Amino acid sequence: MKKIIRVLAAVAAGLVLAGPGTLATPAEARAASAGESTRLELPRPTGAFAVGRDTLHLVDRERKDPWVATADRELMLSLYYPALARTGSPAPYMTVAEAKALLTDRGQLGDHATPGRVAATRTHSRAGALPRPAAGRCPLVVLSPGFTMPRASLTTLAEDLAGRGYVVAAVDHAYESDGTTFPGGRVLTCKACEQVFPDRSLHRVSDGRAQDVRFLLDRLAGPRSAWRHSWLIDAQRIGMAGHSIGGAAASAAMAADPRVDAGVNMDGTLFTPIPEGGLGGRPLLMLGGDPALLPPDFSDTSWEDNWPRLDGWKRWLTVTGAGHPAFTDWPVLGDEAGYPHPETPLSGTRSQQITRAYVGAFFDLHLRGMPAPRLDGPTEADPEVVFHRS
Repeated sequence: MKKIIRVLAAVAAGLVLAGPGTLATPAEARAASAGESTRLELPRPTGAFAVGRDTLHLVDRERKDPWVATADRELMLSLYYPALARTGSPAPYMTVAEAKALLTDRGQLGDHATPGRVAATRTHSRAGALPRPAAGRCPLVVLSPGFTMPRASLTTLAEDLAGRGYVVAAVDHAYESDGTTFPGGRVLTCKACEQVFPDRSLHRVSDGRAQDVRFLLDRLAGPRSAWRHSWLIDAQRIGMAGHSIGGAAASAAMAADPRVDAGVNMDGTLFTPIPEGGLGGRPLLMLGGDPALLPPDFSDTSWEDNWPRLDGWKRWLTVTGAGHPAFTDWPVLGDEAGYPHPETPLSGTRSQQITRAYVGAFFDLHLRGMPAPRLDGPTEADPEVVFHRS
């Protein structure tokens, strides 16, 4: 069975979150939703904890940006964490400028999903919420989005993991999205697209993101953390998950940094191959879309080629009816807007139920040592999930 991202045809989209001073203000959100019949809303997290969210801007002064050689490498992070209920304020989804950049590229939510309406989407995390001390030290999970997809494309997954007791760092990699707002009101667009599509050098993206993650871990889990709530992080339990090329980046980061204990590739071609010597026995979950939805002449053997190199716990699952965007928020918002995603027959609700259940079970097993019977084999509760290899 084959798992592919369609990078050279039409790159999948996602949604953006930005930092303090760049988010939609309450007045902007009210104006954005004025005249809309309903407000778009993400699914509620399933965990026991309320969810807080901080935003962090990181600059690597020792590394130049791979796409703009005159700039230092920059990252924007949304940090989700277990929080005290009813503290903080509702976390906005994105700025109107970011939503406009997204919809200009994708345009797949129908006539009524204006940039203002998308920007005003209701989340279930609260900006600046107080951490919940009872949660203790939490495993850290890094989330990396697909190419052109800013970090908010994984908000539903991020909020769910945080509600289950994880700290989650969702990352925007500069110049790799349709549009992401950085401090100072800068909206950085996809300079990488101009470089990697003509010569098909997509490995440069996943290779570069592996270096981003090394820097990110130094700044979050190192001795001089840049985050005010770093005491929440258990630096001995770190995982990474990514969608599309972010999935390739997960295994690339594992190969580059032994601190990453476990990884999930959600429907991503392995542009950066698994090393011949494996990943040091560390576990990898490969969760793919429905092979039947791929064009018959679209061939990608990267999962088959790399499978024998995985030397630890491993699973290869696909989800019947799930197209490439199914592991993101995009189908959820399409359903909310009355415009189901044409590439994903499986509903947005069901797509996210499966994504959250299997990614959560994987990290529960490998970062917490908890039983994860879902990963043992097919179950009647999830008839869409097909076990190909284990």
